Amino acid sequence: MKRVAIIGAGVMGLAAAYHAAKAGHQVTVFEADHVPGGMAAHFDFAGLSIERYYHFVCKPDQPTFELMRELGIADRMRWVPTAMGYFVDGKLHAWGNPVALLRFPGLSFIDKLRYGLMMFLSVKRTSAGKLEDVSAKTWIEAWCGRHVYAKLWQPLFRFKFYEHADNISAAWVWTRIKRLGSSRRSLMQEELGYIEGGSETLVTALVAAIERLGGTIRLNAPVSEVLSTDGRVTGVVAGGATQDFDAVISTVPTPFVANMVPSLPEASKAAYDDILNIGVVCLIYKLRRSVSPNFWINISDERIAIPGLVEFSNLRPTGDTIVYVPYYMPVTHPNWQKSDDQLLGEAFGYLKLINPELSDADLIDARAGRLRHAQPVCPPGFGARIPPVQTPVAGLQIADTCFYYPEDRGISEGVRYGALMARAIDDPPAWRTARP
Repeated sequence: MKRVAIIGAGVMGLAAAYHAAKAGHQVTVFEADHVPGGMAAHFDFAGLSIERYYHFVCKPDQPTFELMRELGIADRMRWVPTAMGYFVDGKLHAWGNPVALLRFPGLSFIDKLRYGLMMFLSVKRTSAGKLEDVSAKTWIEAWCGRHVYAKLWQPLFRFKFYEHADNISAAWVWTRIKRLGSSRRSLMQEELGYIEGGSETLVTALVAAIERLGGTIRLNAPVSEVLSTDGRVTGVVAGGATQDFDAVISTVPTPFVANMVPSLPEASKAAYDDILNIGVVCLIYKLRRSVSPNFWINISDERIAIPGLVEFSNLRPTGDTIVYVPYYMPVTHPNWQKSDDQLLGEAFGYLKLINPELSDADLIDARAGRLRHAQPVCPPGFGARIPPVQTPVAGLQIADTCFYYPEDRGISEGVRYGALMARAIDDPPAWRTARP
């Protein structure tokens, strides 16, 4: 048995704590927030318990299903046929199936044929391969031409990555296409999942299992320093108090690592600092009227400075309409300085452009959540820049959502990494032989 500290009570941290406690270790989880869950945490939205940042489940998410079975909540998984739309130049079009592609305006038949072939082969592809070393722009233009990239993809990248838009890894984009393309009932019908009760159901079950196995979860307890002696981790400082540990797993964003672990070699600190993150202001609206029948809408319209929105209530039944509008942006961008109310008003105007029948009287409530380090920027070759999970400090493992690359952030990857990190407490060389 080892004394194990887990820093961060997001899904990855909780999964690591659960598996470590199950293996017989004495586990303490430290979380800076007042609730567990990280980006999967819920809040009370005018009487509705809902995620701060939307989550959905795809059929390839096997680590999530396996953990739910272990926790006895597999029966809470629900599957729903969902639809996608594309709002282009003032009009909402169906999207996401061959018929919608053929009917889509502004593209030639050859454009559509090339686009459809790219999507089909991307879903069938089994590994990123050479996509790791090229940009999504280069990859998409090679398959579909410059016009398709400029009309359908560039607006999405521009309002998520801004100055980095044309230099995003093709491997990262491919995994998103494959995950969603693999979650279909048929060629014509996408099917996505949600956990009944939301992500809180999984978080609550993990917390209960950790505590049942003898683990402790400390909320409002940010870790200010990870301590080590002679190259081996010895403990953490949380709330001004030092506590001894034999192993530490950190799941907090990499921008915090260099200050939190001063004993790391300078080269390691530089590697963490070199990982660029952008922020998000995630707006959530509760409405009396639906915006559209779609779960998500991509947007390519000069009047609208967001890449898309998610009508979450078209996946999970929530009573009133729930719409998420994520504003991704570098925290250096002027929009980051706007108040929550300014962004909420601006984005509600966008919703009314998409559905002109929507009025101020349909707005029940609106909230905003902010994260400074929400999305890693993944340029070509990004995989080679990610530091090893097992650090030069013996007993210290570090990973955040950028380590999932080329997969995007998600509950399933958090669950998978948490299990791997817990296993590596007793088998540190495992990280040196293969990347997960």
